[in-house]
Amino acid sequence: MTNPRVLCLGEILFDLLSDQPGRPLEQVTSWTPYPGGAPANVACSLVKLGTSAGFIGCVGEDEPGQTLVDLLNEIGVDGTGIQRHPTAPTREIYVVRTDTNDRIFAGFGDRDTAEFADTRLQANSLPVSLFDAADFLVLGTLELAYPETRQAIEQALELAEQHYVKIMVDVNWRPMFWQDPEAARSIIQDLIKRVDFLKLSDEEAEWLFDTQDPGIIAHRLDDVEGVLVTAGSQGSAYCLSENEGKLPAFSIEAEDTTGAGDSFVAGFLHQVCQNGVHSLSDPDEAKRTVTYASAVGALTTVRAGAIAAQPTAAEVEAFLYLNQQ
Repeated sequence: MTNPRVLCLGEILFDLLSDQPGRPLEQVTSWTPYPGGAPANVACSLVKLGTSAGFIGCVGEDEPGQTLVDLLNEIGVDGTGIQRHPTAPTREIYVVRTDTNDRIFAGFGDRDTAEFADTRLQANSLPVSLFDAADFLVLGTLELAYPETRQAIEQALELAEQHYVKIMVDVNWRPMFWQDPEAARSIIQDLIKRVDFLKLSDEEAEWLFDTQDPGIIAHRLDDVEGVLVTAGSQGSAYCLSENEGKLPAFSIEAEDTTGAGDSFVAGFLHQVCQNGVHSLSDPDEAKRTVTYASAVGALTTVRAGAIAAQPTAAEVEAFLYLNQQ
């Protein structure tokens, strides 16, 4: 694949999902590995929906790393930006599940958060050519916790700004990734000042802005083009080109909520790539775009695994048709 329209920079990893929902970490007896990592999830979901995407990140020169690289290639994600580290391992994260199948990240086993390959992305090895034709750069905030990858993020931001690439950040706050969680807030807020589109959970919105209202957040950020706030089963709210609204969540029986927010981001970007950023200035189009994003997120919860569960465009369209009756 050449010239992906969306570049997703950050972590790709294995979620080790508990096979015993409802049990705490120490009582889980077996785990099933599922490929994940928010930026990689977004890239894969975009390709499945029909928008070209590339992944930029670092994995180990180990078997899990090779498995993930092979998976991205199989799905059709551009892997030009993937780096391999000779000694640091590919990240694995333990995920326990509640009785209602919500997931709780439960750490990295006996490894420190800074030991993994994704913390070692090299700024001087980012493929500049990818930014020539891209429309969007998607970032999370987890990798800001690590100096080398934070430097690579800074380089990517500069490249995006030089090439007029829109920047979208999904905060995706996970304290366990940070050796000093207290330092995270100001670092994340500095990043947010540079974005065009911002997606937060309701809890992240409260943490960073003391409000869940996307209109208020957009006003405080001044020149942001869109703010999306998701609240799981409580639905979502948005402020897009000054069009504000709230949408209820689709009623669906969830098996695993891992990656639902990432699929929401992918659904949103897919629609914007199809219809253009200017479409968001129309109130009906803005609402339709967020409805589509919500459907992609909802469908990702009906099967286990973040990437494995992602729907195709045809599945999303069929789901939306059935749910408008």
